[in-house]
Amino acid sequence: MPQRIAVLTGDVIDSRKVEDRPRLYRLLDDSLAELASRHGGHGERFRGDGFQLALPQAAPAMEAAVALRAALIEHSETHQRWDARIAVAAGPAEHGIAAADGATFVASGRALDALADGVAHLSLTRLEAPEDHGLALLVRFIDDMIDGWSPYSAEVVGLSLRHDASQQALAERLGIRQPSVHKRLRVARWALLSDSLDYLRERLAEQETRP
Repeated sequence: MPQRIAVLTGDVIDSRKVEDRPRLYRLLDDSLAELASRHGGHGERFRGDGFQLALPQAAPAMEAAVALRAALIEHSETHQRWDARIAVAAGPAEHGIAAADGATFVASGRALDALADGVAHLSLTRLEAPEDHGLALLVRFIDDMIDGWSPYSAEVVGLSLRHDASQQALAERLGIRQPSVHKRLRVARWALLSDSLDYLRERLAEQETRP
């Protein structure tokens, strides 16, 4: 069975307006390293605000994309929101993930170019799979949800993605009361997001198991 991988290619929106670029670059480097370690992948930043993350399994790809955007929004500057365009492609691993070469890498890069010409900030391309309008609509829904997050919403979502913890445990990490965590999760629409990511994980995992 051929291995299926996922490639996330992205860039920071309006990065030229960022005043503290060293902090932005450190954040990207740290976030990519953490996600690469968590999923056994390979991440790198290039041309300043550009980045790529290759994962050895396709299933967690959308969760990783959301986690990257959550980290950027959480650490936004006071007068400027940080966010990114991220194009996810899932497909065959022709040369492994470290080589950064092959159809899946090319598809992810082309999809990012397409995002730059529109208003969407998130996309999913599945190579060797029929076009699925339902999945495309779900990705649009997640993208729209993220666009409405405050740094507080992004922070609590990021923690929820990294830790399978109760609201009380999250409250202790954040130094706030549990009702405040509940409110932040509700504003971030975490229940819907979590279910949507679980569904996308299942659909991407299905493709991995097909001969």
